[in-house]
Amino acid sequence: MITLTVNGLHVSVEKGTTLLEAASFLGFPIPTLCHMEGLSPYGACRLCVVEIGEGPGAKLVSSCTYPAENGLKVRTASERVVRTRKMIIELFLASCPQSKEIQDLASAHGVRQQRFRQEHEDCILCGRCVRICKEQMMAGAIGFQGRGEMRSIGTPFGAKSEVCRFCGGCIYVCPACQLRCTYNEPEKAVCGGCANLAPPCLNNEKFHDMMCYMNPCVACEISK
Repeated sequence: MITLTVNGLHVSVEKGTTLLEAASFLGFPIPTLCHMEGLSPYGACRLCVVEIGEGPGAKLVSSCTYPAENGLKVRTASERVVRTRKMIIELFLASCPQSKEIQDLASAHGVRQQRFRQEHEDCILCGRCVRICKEQMMAGAIGFQGRGEMRSIGTPFGAKSEVCRFCGGCIYVCPACQLRCTYNEPEKAVCGGCANLAPPCLNNEKFHDMMCYMNPCVACEISK
C-alpha cells in the first residue's frame, strides 16, 4: 500500500493509483476534461493539475496520470492550482467558446474573462474521440495528425475510413460536439449565464495554501 497526504489528510491506496483517484476517494473534487471513466488516462487538458511537494520545490502535475507515491504531499486547491486552472479554462474558451461543458467549467471556477486570441477552432485536442474509437469501439478509425499548432484529428491520410462503423461514439464524448451554449453575444467568449457570485471566503488570506474545495460550498449555501 502507498501512504500519502492529500489536503492534510492521510490516505493509503494501492500501488498504481493515480492522484486523481486518491483525491476522489477522499471526496476532493478535481475538474477534468480529457479524462473519462472507461478510457485510458491521457493528461492532455491539464485541467486536473494538483500541487505536490512543499516550498520552492513544489510543482504542478496532472493528477490523472501521476501515480501516488509514499510520503507525497498533495494539494488539490491551493492558490497556485486554482490560478492555473482558470488560465487553462481561458485557453479552452479561446478554442471552443460554445461548448456548454467548457462554459460550465468557466462558471464553476469563476472565470469571467478570456484574455487570449479568440480562434473558434472548436477542437481542443482532448483525445476523447480517438481513445473511445480505439479502446471501446475497437476500430481505430481516427487519430492525431501533425504536431504543434498543426496538430489535428482525422482519418489516415484524410481518406474515407474503411473501419468506421458510424457508431457516433466520437461525437458522443466530444465536449465540442455535445451540448452547445448559444448566448446572445457570440463575440464574447464567456457566456456567464450560469455563473454564480464568487465565494467571499476566497478573499481571505488564510486560504492562500488551500482554497475552497467543498462542493457545494457550505458558506455559499448558507448565504443563499
